[in-house]
Amino acid sequence: MNARSNAKGVQTSTRPSGVVTLLTDFGTLDPYVGIMHGVILRIAPQSRLVDLTHRVAPQSVRGGALLLRNAVEYFPVGTVHLAVVDPGVGSARAPIAVATDAGWLVGPDNGLLAGAAEVLGFREARRIENERLLLTPVSNTFHGRDVFAPIAGFLAGGGAFDEVGAPVDEILSLEPSLVSDDGSVVTGEIVHVDHFGNLISNIPSKSIEAATSIEIAGRTLTGLASSYASAAPGAVLAIVGSWGTLEVACNGGSAAETLGCGVGAPVSVRRV
Repeated sequence: MNARSNAKGVQTSTRPSGVVTLLTDFGTLDPYVGIMHGVILRIAPQSRLVDLTHRVAPQSVRGGALLLRNAVEYFPVGTVHLAVVDPGVGSARAPIAVATDAGWLVGPDNGLLAGAAEVLGFREARRIENERLLLTPVSNTFHGRDVFAPIAGFLAGGGAFDEVGAPVDEILSLEPSLVSDDGSVVTGEIVHVDHFGNLISNIPSKSIEAATSIEIAGRTLTGLASSYASAAPGAVLAIVGSWGTLEVACNGGSAAETLGCGVGAPVSVRRV
């Protein structure tokens, strides 16, 4: 992990919009997400809750960070973004809240929030430590309910950011994406599989502008498609997706099922 420097004592004058987004790897089979909704609404009953997704691959901090980073800019100024993908729950990792030019982020200090904080204009981070604001006793396994949801509700309701806890010197950011580029071949990996089975990689569009072929799961794809429908029905294709990275899809089907691969699968782009 790399550290991100933090400017202490900087306060945001942004007013809360009342919108709270939630992103987790909890799924929707269990009541965990609904409980977090309840905690937020009990503290800030006028809040408007938006579920970004609760289907982040289990414990995939990198995947969750990518989804969060690519979603936050589309929300009103003053939104509180609550994100919980937290393999280290109950450990020494810090719970934090981050103030930005456009709102707030709440979640674990494990790299999940750093990219979104950069997009929104990072201002200050504080360690969540004011027990008066939390649900006690705090569970060692469900900080989403006892720590993060109460703080999200507190901020959405207009609570003062400096009451959350003491400023922290730095927050953690994920190590640079595992993309290598030797000039003729760019190699990366799949970091997310969406509902349609599209395989979303960490290779940015600027690295594939001159792509001649893409290799994934033993399959070689020629060039980039202009749209999903530009390939024959059932054909696998490569395209620049809406997040500005290389995406592998299947027209009318699931690329993940067709190729038999998912998060972590290597993908390479040849330019010559």
